[in-house]
Parts: sequence; structure tokens; C-alpha cells
Amino acid sequence: MIRVEAVEPIENYQLKVRLSDGRQGIFDMKPYLEIGVFQELKDTTYFRRVQAAFGGVVWPHEQDLSPETIECKMRQEVLSV
Repeated sequence: MIRVEAVEPIENYQLKVRLSDGRQGIFDMKPYLEIGVFQELKDTTYFRRVQAAFGGVVWPHEQDLSPETIECKMRQEVLSV
């Protein structure tokens, strides 16, 4: 089962994510910002409080995304060797 091991907020409401299988990528939160509980994430100070927990990503007021959603929608980074 894939888990989010690390998450870092970056510019333009995006998250830099590392998964348990070693893949890394960018997850764009902009499409979610007009949906219910995710509207609070428009506050950039609050948005930056994201954490990896319970296998996915979470914010203090219980907004969360599953590892399956992250894995499916993230743009993978090309890592140079």
C-alpha cells in the first residue's frame, strides 16, 4: 500500500510529495480550493500547515487527501541520475 512519507507546501497552492515507493511529484491543490472544507486552504498561512499523516496529507482542521488521490493526480518529477 502506497503512503505519503513527506509533503512540503510550495508556491501556487501546490504540494511537493514523496511516496513510500520513492516516487516524488507535485500535487496541485488549486482544483480543490472551491470545494467545501478545502476553501480554508486559500489562506496561504494555513495552507503551509500541511503534514504527512495517516498515509496521506492532512491539515489541522481535518482537511485530508488519501494516498490514492495523491498518487493518481500528482505530476511525477523527473529525477536526474
